[in-house]
Amino acid sequence: MAEDARHRRIAADIRRRIAAGEWRPGEALPSRAELAAELGVNPQTVRLAYVLLRRTGALEGEERRAVYVAHPPAMRTLTDADAEWPFTSETTDTRPRPATEELASRLGVNVGTILRHETLECLDPGGRSAMLVSSWWRGQRRPHSSYSAEVGCVELTEEQAHALGLLVDTVAFRMVRTRFDQVGRPLETADLVLPMDRWLIRLAPGR
Repeated sequence: MAEDARHRRIAADIRRRIAAGEWRPGEALPSRAELAAELGVNPQTVRLAYVLLRRTGALEGEERRAVYVAHPPAMRTLTDADAEWPFTSETTDTRPRPATEELASRLGVNVGTILRHETLECLDPGGRSAMLVSSWWRGQRRPHSSYSAEVGCVELTEEQAHALGLLVDTVAFRMVRTRFDQVGRPLETADLVLPMDRWLIRLAPGR
């Protein structure tokens, strides 16, 4: 656990140094041995930090070769809050959750009701994290007839920041999407977390 925390701290420090302009897009970072010597850590710890940063799209480069600061990700425009993600996604959490006051209100259930839950990390064609989708529902998932969507902003948690390759407390779009049955009863609600450096929002009316 200590090693895991150490390489994540190093990764966060590298992100800060990139944001400060110490290394610019396309520029090579020091080798694992060089950076390990600078930081006083094992080269394996730096390797793990580089692996994490490549996975989240902050760095580019192959294993055992030089790594470079990645160019900014392509901007996408979200027009349909209910569309299926067309690329790869990874399920990162499926633990049931008790309904908070907010979730209880969104789903029309009692506070504390146990909800099914799923968090997806949606990846772009290059394998970079594009957005996070956390969904909650009660019982079995059922087909929906309509949905609503509201857009706001949220500061990223540590877990969200690590997944998206951003700094903790970075402000991102937060879209609240709720799906309804034919008579307007809520079936499922979700939070879509979209980094502002990767997304424009132009929503069409819900069905």
